[in-house]
Amino acid sequence: MISELGRGCPSSAWLVAVSAEAQPAFTPLMSEDVLVEFYSDPDTRLCGAGNPPGRGRRVTGGVRVSGRWPYASGCEDAPWAITPVMVRDGDGPPELVVVLAPTSDLDIERTWDTAGMRGTGSHTLVADDVFVPQAHVLPLPTGPNGAPDLFSGRPAGPLAGGVTLLAALVGAARGALDVAGSTLHERKPPMTQYDSLAASPGARHWFAEATHLIESAQHDLLVLAAEIDQLMAEPTLADRDTTTLRMRLNSIVQRCQEGVNLLLDLNGASSFAADNALQRFWRDLHVGSRHVQFNPYLALENHAKVLADAEVTTTPA
Repeated sequence: MISELGRGCPSSAWLVAVSAEAQPAFTPLMSEDVLVEFYSDPDTRLCGAGNPPGRGRRVTGGVRVSGRWPYASGCEDAPWAITPVMVRDGDGPPELVVVLAPTSDLDIERTWDTAGMRGTGSHTLVADDVFVPQAHVLPLPTGPNGAPDLFSGRPAGPLAGGVTLLAALVGAARGALDVAGSTLHERKPPMTQYDSLAASPGARHWFAEATHLIESAQHDLLVLAAEIDQLMAEPTLADRDTTTLRMRLNSIVQRCQEGVNLLLDLNGASSFAADNALQRFWRDLHVGSRHVQFNPYLALENHAKVLADAEVTTTPA
């Protein structure tokens, strides 16, 4: 569904993906009463942001919170926001929690001014001594080392979030393919005798390669999503499995980028006109694929380290 939405508007698909990723991650932390309040609108949306954590101090009935959280995709649309906060209680050590607040209680600083994914409205959320009732202060589970870990016992959770966001990017590539395909029999290659791109063997081959890259990315997205879904109930996940899945995720991103780049080459400089839908899909894809979930060099670095460590372990002395 998210991929299909991205085929029309990657920014809209991204916002659906963000809320679809955040709700199953954070609703297990909510009490029954808070869940009833949160889902009073069954179509509710949730936005949020990670680092840096805000500052909180305990008061009667809850916490007073201040902070700034950039890159809060959907903050102009979602009625709820969730953010990390370091809460102090007197002279004791601070506790890292997440707080659930109505977005209407927060200010929005419009800092999102980018080349692509402009429609996500990923601005900065700002809280200035906002009161959050205790029921909306959600302690984080802890991992084996005692540190806060949202995905403790659910190690496939971050991968599930990545593949959900990836669907919007695959949709962007599919949208670009739709645009290019619609002009294949109408657009004439410049400085040639061909009546259309479809009449040119070279252009046909270029379009076929782009189609293969994007369609294979869509296929592998669904395969990868199904595999990760099966792993969601697993309490542990081997390092090799984690880094392999992350590499496969990034391989899908790379094929989308390569396929859309071929379509831009095929359609020439006019593809970058402001009213040309092809350049919008290209911009959204290339900005969205720079999200931390799709960092290619760290994925490769981590996978290479796991492989090298495994080789040292298995090589006989």
